Amino acid sequence: MKTLVCIAPGQFEYMDGEMPVLEGGFSIIKIKRIGICGTDLHAFEGTQPFFSYPRILGHELAAEFVEGDAIGFEKGDKVTIIPYLYCGDCVACRVGKTNCCTSIKVCGVHIDGGMAEFYKVPSYALLKGNDLSFEQLALVEPLAIGAHGIRRADVKDGEFVLIVGAGPIGLGAAEFARIAGGKVIVLDINDQRLQFCKEKLHVDFAINAIKEDVLARLIEITHGDMPTVVIDATGSQKAINNSFNYMAHGARYVLIGLQKGDISFSHPEFHKREGTLMSSRNATTEDFDHVMSSLRSGKVNPDNYITHNIPFENLAGEFESLLDLANGVIKAMATID
Repeated sequence: MKTLVCIAPGQFEYMDGEMPVLEGGFSIIKIKRIGICGTDLHAFEGTQPFFSYPRILGHELAAEFVEGDAIGFEKGDKVTIIPYLYCGDCVACRVGKTNCCTSIKVCGVHIDGGMAEFYKVPSYALLKGNDLSFEQLALVEPLAIGAHGIRRADVKDGEFVLIVGAGPIGLGAAEFARIAGGKVIVLDINDQRLQFCKEKLHVDFAINAIKEDVLARLIEITHGDMPTVVIDATGSQKAINNSFNYMAHGARYVLIGLQKGDISFSHPEFHKREGTLMSSRNATTEDFDHVMSSLRSGKVNPDNYITHNIPFENLAGEFESLLDLANGVIKAMATID
């Protein structure tokens, strides 16, 4: 079978891989769609933490069930996967936080992912979605990342939620903040992305961090209160540090974005606000279920996200172009027929 391997930063190579061999506790799926995410782009750039080469990327997957011991699944069923493989025994797993297992293995990051014609996964990782399209199923995982961050923040109806970063994860966070009843403010430096947020996601406010006085705009929008929820979806050290200044007294600040450096902020300013700082890693089954339910009910429109469709055989040649903001990529998806 054909696989696409990132052999080093900036280098992809198609290779003939061995067909996966079925074993107990696992299932084999035939890949149909592969969403391209920030992790894949960062791996290609050489800036992804927790990463080594060579690696088969890809964990935003839609597929058909081929064979395995997954209960209730039949050949040809449409599936997606929860790509965070966990031990089930550690301190996190014992309380249901399998998303931050102490020995977690994320498909396409710690172990080879799904940029291949066939893929073997633990049967517990499968989710059935026969009533969803392959495009919808490949969007579930990235949307679940945003949904998990919003659930961590415990967004309440009517409160101001600042989403910093309008990349695919930030867009998902904005979507689920809106679904939770929040008054959503999106902060970014890309006018095209901000316009997308207003037109397609119907966010309440959009701010360009370069062209506007961010603090003054937030004071104006929130009538002096400042946002009670701040979500970072940039992975930018500068943006993360700056966003401490945007917190209301009593606010929750959730870091979905990840970067390699240290966080720096004023302890007195944070302390006097009695702020809460949280990380948000991956997602859980509850988040995946919430996303799939939202897709089924029409609360989330998948057509808003997918801007680029690329045949799998062309992906290596076109991948670098996905890094160029001028190309207007929201979500690129590779197709295997």
